[in-house]
Amino acid sequence: MFQAKIYVTLRKSVLDPQGGVVRKSLYAMGYQNVPEVRIGRYMVVDLEVADQDAAAKQVRDMCDKLLVNPVIEDYTFELVEV
Repeated sequence: MFQAKIYVTLRKSVLDPQGGVVRKSLYAMGYQNVPEVRIGRYMVVDLEVADQDAAAKQVRDMCDKLLVNPVIEDYTFELVEV
């Protein structure tokens, strides 16, 4: 069994208004050394598959078909055997 930890973020070319608000709030709190904040999503998916290659293929498939909007988002993932 494997566990996929999936990180989804907006592409650099896409405006992130929520990240901008957080950055401005951090600045107002005294953290002037934070030039940018990007907000994303984190998902954990458990997979009952035999090997890591099959798990990676399945995670890519899920991300490409449902979990990620490829027009505006990028993703990375890591697999952990559990």
